[in-house]
Amino acid sequence: MIRSDGKPLSGRGVARLVAMAVAIGGCAGEAGEHQPEPMAESDSEAETRLVDLLAGGEAIFGIFSGDHTAEGGTAMADVRETDFVFYSLESGPFDLPAMRTYAEAMAEAAGDRGTHPIMLRIPPIGEEPDEARVRAQAGLDAGVAGIVFPHVVSGDHAAVAASAMGPSAWPAAPDGRHVNMLIVEDQIGVANVDAVTGTPGVSVVIAGPGDLRRAYDGDMEAVEKAIQAVLASCLEADMPCGITAGVEDITERLDQGFRVIIVTQPEALAVGRASAGRSE
Repeated sequence: MIRSDGKPLSGRGVARLVAMAVAIGGCAGEAGEHQPEPMAESDSEAETRLVDLLAGGEAIFGIFSGDHTAEGGTAMADVRETDFVFYSLESGPFDLPAMRTYAEAMAEAAGDRGTHPIMLRIPPIGEEPDEARVRAQAGLDAGVAGIVFPHVVSGDHAAVAASAMGPSAWPAAPDGRHVNMLIVEDQIGVANVDAVTGTPGVSVVIAGPGDLRRAYDGDMEAVEKAIQAVLASCLEADMPCGITAGVEDITERLDQGFRVIIVTQPEALAVGRASAGRSE
């Protein structure tokens, strides 16, 4: 087996990736005995909703998933103003079966209203690009609309994220169905942000205020300077830029040029959509 850098994986590395693939698939017994079930099929409009909005220059809005349970999915079905659900498996068990349960409950509760696309945040690429590829492919196979790659710190990381999506990601494929979102949330990532935004195949780059706050030891002036550096690089590359925001600052972030906003509270969605001219 060959690594993404062209070098062969060690026997231990092969074994670890095989074990991960089995665990991600939710298989029992021998590898390949059971295949993971995809999430319930969304309608064709939901499959391309994010791509259509981004390609059209619109701002899009997402909300954190809440509880990773069927009850959480059922509740999310009633949040009608979101464009996507931000579902994080960055830490803890990489539990795709639980995500499928959440998504199926959301789809069932939504009924004819239509379900929400899911953006899945996976663990950081770090020094293990092949593991990130396995997780990204498993998420796509499970039916998510796209993959979120946290702690991207270099052009090499960005290239791994773009290639891990395969041939169906926008904008590398103009008619692609999937989206990748890369989060810059470390000092080294900010320093290398032009290499990240300049990587072909990247859909969206997000400035991560929470981890940037830790990276800059709570120096909010430095954090805001880093956020603006990420935004400036995105604008120069003509790439959608994202950030988390709330009721109190979502309009300001949109005015600054951010086009992907992730919120915690549903009431922020209405404020953001109105500010972006998407209050239909």
